[in-house]
Amino acid sequence: MSRVFGPSELLDCYRRGVFPMAEARDDPRLFLVDPDLRGVLPLDKFHVSKSLRKVIRQDRFQVRVDTAFTRVVEQCAEAGPGRMSTWINTPILNLYSALHREGHAHSVECWDGDELVGGLYGVSLKAAFFGESMFSRRTDASKVALANLVARLRHGGFKLLDTQFTTPHLLGFGVEEIDREEFHARLHEALQADADFGDNSYCPPGAEVLQLITQTS
Repeated sequence: MSRVFGPSELLDCYRRGVFPMAEARDDPRLFLVDPDLRGVLPLDKFHVSKSLRKVIRQDRFQVRVDTAFTRVVEQCAEAGPGRMSTWINTPILNLYSALHREGHAHSVECWDGDELVGGLYGVSLKAAFFGESMFSRRTDASKVALANLVARLRHGGFKLLDTQFTTPHLLGFGVEEIDREEFHARLHEALQADADFGDNSYCPPGAEVLQLITQTS
């Protein structure tokens, strides 16, 4: 993108159902993506395996929100098992950090003592949350972060959790693939409603998280 691209322009992109990416971490250019097929995770159909329920109930990790946003994005940008490179470059890191300072981008983090071992980040706009990326340095850490995100979104009245794409990993949680037209219809509905991401100083214990993600409306 040759023009100036800041937090307000980024929010406009999300309102239109598009989002920025880079070809590679060392490529400073950004381009907008509007996939033909979109991944969404229905908040009332989130699937939690028996083994993950056990991990959540045991409070194996300390979950925090928005205490290390930039570090989460940096960790998501690191290469890891199964991915030799990522699309998160320096302009994306700076852009989403600026959006975080304005209260529209959030991180859900899993800590083991003083060590950040997993997490995710995304963008909150009205009753829509757009998941960007996640990472894990401990078994199940990113899964616990996702479960906590879903609990928070359900509690706050969100209507849409956009995962952008589908992966075998996400399909295990109940992610659905819909076409662009259907996604834009759901996005329009979510942008007409208000939701509350919640008090970032409070993260419920595992038992409460499980109750929030499994309760029927």
